[in-house]
Amino acid sequence: MNKFDSIRPYNDDEVNQVLVDLSNNRRFLKMLLETGEFSYLKYFPFSRKILSIFLRRRTKNIIDVTSYQKLFENIVTDVVEKSINEFTYSGLENISSNKSYLFISNHRDITLDSALLNLILHQNNLKTTNNAVGNNLLSEKWASDLMRLNKSFIIDRSDKTKREIYKSLNLASEFIHESILNKNESIWIAQKQGRSKDGNDYTDPSVIKMIHLNARKKIPIHKYLNSLNVVPVSISYEKDPNDVRKANELYLTDLNQEYIKEPKEDLISIAEGIRGQKGNVHLHVGRVINFENDSYEQCSEEITLAIKSEYKNHATNYAAAIIQGKNTNIGSFSNHDINGAVNYLTTKTNEMPEEMQSYFLSQYSRSLEL
Repeated sequence: MNKFDSIRPYNDDEVNQVLVDLSNNRRFLKMLLETGEFSYLKYFPFSRKILSIFLRRRTKNIIDVTSYQKLFENIVTDVVEKSINEFTYSGLENISSNKSYLFISNHRDITLDSALLNLILHQNNLKTTNNAVGNNLLSEKWASDLMRLNKSFIIDRSDKTKREIYKSLNLASEFIHESILNKNESIWIAQKQGRSKDGNDYTDPSVIKMIHLNARKKIPIHKYLNSLNVVPVSISYEKDPNDVRKANELYLTDLNQEYIKEPKEDLISIAEGIRGQKGNVHLHVGRVINFENDSYEQCSEEITLAIKSEYKNHATNYAAAIIQGKNTNIGSFSNHDINGAVNYLTTKTNEMPEEMQSYFLSQYSRSLEL
């Protein structure tokens, strides 16, 4: 048994059986029917049985990770076509096809941030990444299976003893080391646990500490990060399908000092993030960072600055600042663009309590504050 078996992505020889199991998983089939994607089946007698047969037929020739990723590429391409006006990217000249990297990204959407990066990597004949995902998103086994089929590995954030937490985080750290330095496979990880709900894309030093955990007694942090070829990634969405949901969470947290998620709230956010209209989206791949400071905080600040400096602001970012009365220009956008964005944001704020509006608008305007 490999020590990474509990967290690693699935191997080629496991893919087809996992897909068969998913096709027979009643909870997974129920979730698919509830999404509306197969609404024409929902009211048929034996709808789950019909959907199960359909899935098995559709996936019977998917026998390895590569063939699964081709299917996933088609799904992500469809998402881009249906929910993004214009998807642009830049910076691929900063990376090489024969090297592996630690991509550290800002985090706005649960699944699409890494999916869109991997789409452009694949389309440009570059290796896709192993993606870090917290097990807090994987309360259902079928969710874990879907993530691990698509080259995700698990970071265990469960409530355990300190010893167990240390052991699980050290295992994730070892997996990152093994992937990049021994297998020449790249890693994607978010700059902090959880999405940026307030628009502040900062790098949490605890993430950097976790990455360094397995080598902390042997190699200084800056030298270790340099060995991993850290590349900052900035992704920006003109419209966030979960913006009201994020604002509501921040508002209720401040109001009650605590926010308790509904059991399926993360899965609903994933579905909304995929289906919802996102306007224009831009992704930038930065240059490899050369770290010189032996400090978790300073290394984190360098990553934060690199991510923020390449963040592409949209009309909604400037419009939100204008609505809030902040002193700002409108960049390269026309008055028509800004007025349209103001109308879009105002329509949403008119439907929420006044006390919640600042949380909503700050998600968009904060990126203008470097």
